[in-house]
Amino acid sequence: MKPLNSILLFLKGIAMGAANVIPGVSGGTIAFITGIYEPFIASLKSFDGKAINHLVHFRFKQLALHINFQFLLVLGLGILVSLFTIGKLLDYLFINYPVYVWSFFFGLIAISIKSVGTNISKWTLPVYTSFAIGTGIAVLLAFLTPASESDATVYLILCGAVAMASMILPGLSGSFVLILMGNYQLIMLQAIPGLHLHVIIPVGIGAVLGFVVLSRAIHFLMEKHQDKTIAILTGFILGSLLIIWPWKSEVHLLSEGGLPIIKNGKELVSGYQWFMPELSSQTLYALILMVLGVGLVYVIERLSKIKK
Repeated sequence: MKPLNSILLFLKGIAMGAANVIPGVSGGTIAFITGIYEPFIASLKSFDGKAINHLVHFRFKQLALHINFQFLLVLGLGILVSLFTIGKLLDYLFINYPVYVWSFFFGLIAISIKSVGTNISKWTLPVYTSFAIGTGIAVLLAFLTPASESDATVYLILCGAVAMASMILPGLSGSFVLILMGNYQLIMLQAIPGLHLHVIIPVGIGAVLGFVVLSRAIHFLMEKHQDKTIAILTGFILGSLLIIWPWKSEVHLLSEGGLPIIKNGKELVSGYQWFMPELSSQTLYALILMVLGVGLVYVIERLSKIKK
């Protein structure tokens, strides 16, 4: 990989890591916007029996080529650096200036719908239907009431699989989905910090299953039904705008005793109530940030064209 390509891929990893800090924003969306979604899915799909065979026979060079190791390494480093630097800054900004952060990402993701949609070669009735289905699913998630907590093994496996799926699919947030499934507190706040293996193991099994199955399924669909697959993913992104809308009041996740659940000094969110903004300086600044988000996607597209 050429040095310039490595730098660009590293920066895209930083963008993916930063996006994961914001609830409702998916790293998969950023991968799609920046044009690395297909190689990202293809690389994930390559973790198969052939990769294991290379590993057990110590054929590390063949293994690295098979799993596209250099691509995953550079991208992964960007994500990790982002989580410890830009991600922390975004987390601070999100806590103190949420409307501005939401506005920037709203503009960025809103304009990306057009960018992603241009990858569809022909809009037919099945493609429009796929787009409507994807949009409907994402909108439905925004209105769902969180389910009750459950530590049943099968349900924990399902939570792991769905959470992993939502991290890979553009427009779906893994943490938000776990809240809707009722097990965010059990998994993220209790099991992982407390190393409760009876919860972590089935969730991990589900995550691996989701990782293996979904990466292969998306790769297959992109090869065989590209237009319909991109349409449904574009619908996911469009529907996610409802969650990212900057002007909303939070509905907080409550414990069994009816008290807000607090993590790192802030109350966890289970949903939102949306409203239109009033004319003010804050609204003006928010709109400017939306335009900046739109401009960033435009610059990314121009860079991609120059690269080609």
